[in-house]
Amino acid sequence: MRKSTWAIIGVTCLFNIALWSVFNRPESPEPGWKGIFNYVSFSPYQKGQDPIENKFPAPEEIWGDLNFLKGKTRGIRTYSSLDGMEVIPGMATRLGYEVTAGAWLDGRYERNEDELYNLIANAQRYPATIQRVIVGNEAIYRGDLSVPDMIGYLDRVRAALRVPVGTAEPWHVFVKNPELVQHMDFIAIHVLPYWEKVPFNDAIGWVFDRYKQVKEAFPDKPVFLAEVGWPSNGENFGKAKPGREAEARFLRRFLNVADQRGIDYCIMEVFDQPWKKPHEGVVGAFWGIYDVERTPKFAFEGRILDSSMWYYEIAAVLTGLVLVGLYLRRKPAQPFSGKLFFALLLQTTASAFVGVVVSPLLGEFLFWETFIWAILLPMQVGLLMIILVNGFEMSEMIWTEGLKRRFLPLSPSAGVAPPRVSIHVPICKEPPDMVIDTLNGLAALDYSNYEVLVVDNNNPHPELWQPVEAHCAALGAKFRFFHLETHPGYKAGALNFALEHTDPAAEFVAVVDSDYIVRTDWLGSLVPHFERHEVGVVQAPQDHRGWEGNLFKEMINWEYHGFFEIGMVHRNERNAIIQHGTMTIIRKAMLLASGKWAEWCICEDAELGLRIQSRGWDTVYIKESFGKGLTPDSFGGYKRQRFRWVYGAVQIMKRHWSDLSPFNRKSGLNLAQRCHFIAGWLPWFGDAISFIMNVLCILWAVGMLFFPKYFGSPLYVLMLPPIGAFMFKLLHFLWLYTARVPCTFKQRLGAALAGTALTHTIATGILSGLLTSSKPFLRTPKCENRSAVVKGLMMARSEALMMLGLFMAVVIQLNFGKDQTEERLVWAVLLLIQALPYAASVLLSLFSVMPEGLPLPGLDKASPPQVASSSSPSPIKTPVP
Repeated sequence: MRKSTWAIIGVTCLFNIALWSVFNRPESPEPGWKGIFNYVSFSPYQKGQDPIENKFPAPEEIWGDLNFLKGKTRGIRTYSSLDGMEVIPGMATRLGYEVTAGAWLDGRYERNEDELYNLIANAQRYPATIQRVIVGNEAIYRGDLSVPDMIGYLDRVRAALRVPVGTAEPWHVFVKNPELVQHMDFIAIHVLPYWEKVPFNDAIGWVFDRYKQVKEAFPDKPVFLAEVGWPSNGENFGKAKPGREAEARFLRRFLNVADQRGIDYCIMEVFDQPWKKPHEGVVGAFWGIYDVERTPKFAFEGRILDSSMWYYEIAAVLTGLVLVGLYLRRKPAQPFSGKLFFALLLQTTASAFVGVVVSPLLGEFLFWETFIWAILLPMQVGLLMIILVNGFEMSEMIWTEGLKRRFLPLSPSAGVAPPRVSIHVPICKEPPDMVIDTLNGLAALDYSNYEVLVVDNNNPHPELWQPVEAHCAALGAKFRFFHLETHPGYKAGALNFALEHTDPAAEFVAVVDSDYIVRTDWLGSLVPHFERHEVGVVQAPQDHRGWEGNLFKEMINWEYHGFFEIGMVHRNERNAIIQHGTMTIIRKAMLLASGKWAEWCICEDAELGLRIQSRGWDTVYIKESFGKGLTPDSFGGYKRQRFRWVYGAVQIMKRHWSDLSPFNRKSGLNLAQRCHFIAGWLPWFGDAISFIMNVLCILWAVGMLFFPKYFGSPLYVLMLPPIGAFMFKLLHFLWLYTARVPCTFKQRLGAALAGTALTHTIATGILSGLLTSSKPFLRTPKCENRSAVVKGLMMARSEALMMLGLFMAVVIQLNFGKDQTEERLVWAVLLLIQALPYAASVLLSLFSVMPEGLPLPGLDKASPPQVASSSSPSPIKTPVP
């Protein structure tokens, strides 16, 4: 193995380790704590047990837990004297614990009597063990009992026992109801800063302030801090943020201060209680010092570090190492910089993949949260694959030294008669002046042996086609015109009709759109490539004219330009270009043998190219422009054109999936060609995934507004891959445009805005293609009349609604969610980023109805080489990278 390969492997592994270390670095040291707990809340429920479902621990399980706590705590607090909990005082007596025994009271009055009976009986039976009793737990706070009801219960128990009697409530209940305290021997307060939305950094001071407040309000009563703690996992609540590290720091700090001040306390709680999840949310299950398996969640001495993260880091590094190894094993032709870039991207993507997969382990989810995670997981993986697709293109097209297939225009062989070419021009309801300009350009071709067939189909307007017919007659015998009042198959049907009427002597068929003005040397420069008998198609790029001075057209012109400067060059390297329905030349015999143009597909050109390549033919892409057409006049036309391309791509994938499958060894396409076709269309599926997730975000926000009990703060971590894919897409676009597309910085930004504005259209095209089998051919109108501003906005009405929906979600998140930490701001920012493509659509739609000649302020006019006049070839030759 070469040294450079080892260097790439080493650098990428170190990068991945550093990346994970950033998110898993130990925080500042925290003073440790030594000793035993004063009291702990003792609920001995094991995994799978739930008092709501009448699944209680067996006596031997309770005994095991009490033995487990031996030497760790001086006393325990219980909450009930029924359902097996009544055996605890007897077991505690044998093990030497003190017990603060409890009776659970609620609105079930008969059960309350049973609770009190067992509580009194145990307190009388174990007077040395039960130091005090607590009658009811937050019964007044929950609204199960009134203050007079509770006073009645307290008085009855006090009359029956000699030990101190009290009830447990949040601290403020006693402050608001001082008459209750008169019937108690001690005050058992719950001081849980998380439930009061107190930020972690203020939590310890807040606890002792509340303790002091109650002590000062009732100086003659002992105060028992009956519940105090911090959760290790769950939802943010206000500015309170759960976390294992936060719980460890909270308890260390609290215990040190409580021991110094001699405070009588009880830690909430000793074991995690998973059964609370459906009732209190995720956070209710994670207040324990030990998890449900009775394993310590953190150390009370030494550094605080979540060691489990290192297992995930190892998994991420190994996953990335496998991907990098597989990539380097194929000996890519890129230079060292390109290979290192893509290897680093592979490692980063591996880390993101592992992070998404283990997110339920890093943050315990409820069932419905896990369900959503499982549904979105394939989408997340798809988005990460899209990042890799874009990254691989960057690694080869920024560092182009490894590219080998570079085709240039050729000169005809001297003394050889040029082969005959039949040029087909399909038209449908086009402005006659525009078509006549196209025909004049074809008439001026510097090529002696060709014919032009103009086919007008499905056009009931004589005023549109008769001038074209007359002009064809005026141009002479080379030009033939056909008018088909009704004809099936749309553009493909017209091309097949032209093929049937092509001169039998023609060896090649060329297709030109009705708005294209070609260079005079088009055929002379490209036809010679067919002297290699394996060549089936020679394709020149689509290019555009007439956009200068028009903001909208300038932006979309450069958006189009990128694919032909970057994507087609990249695909050409592995003979996997997308054939286009204009500026293309095809070997006629091959076209006939392959089954002609596909009338079932609205992207008949790309479909034909795939069939040609699957038959083993070579396709040649010349990056130099040999003709220019018109851009769409409106945002609506721009959208319709892209929707047709996307919908057609899905049609092709559905029809030719067996040929495109990476696992089909019998496919006529080689693996590289299949990968290019799938990878080229995969980013469009990413837009569809983002659209689905945006809809879910909006619906989630509605749920937060109307059903807050069931819809808490969204799992914003699941939005990171879509955001990452979107941001990387912009990086990919701008970096490659800078390296490969000859335009100014402001024109690059305009092209980026135009491409981003199509995100929603692409998404709907993908979903429509997946859910339907056919759509009518959507022609791209040219030379349209200007639309009014209102009409311009209507062209982006779907995008505007999605933008407003995401803005609404931001408002709801910031104003109605329970989370008031910085994470709600992160989520809001993520939603705003997701709204950018929709805002771009509205903006571009408005630009499309601006008056002619209104350029973007400060926009530089660095125009591309122009099409030469019909009388002479262009002297400008754009070099292939």
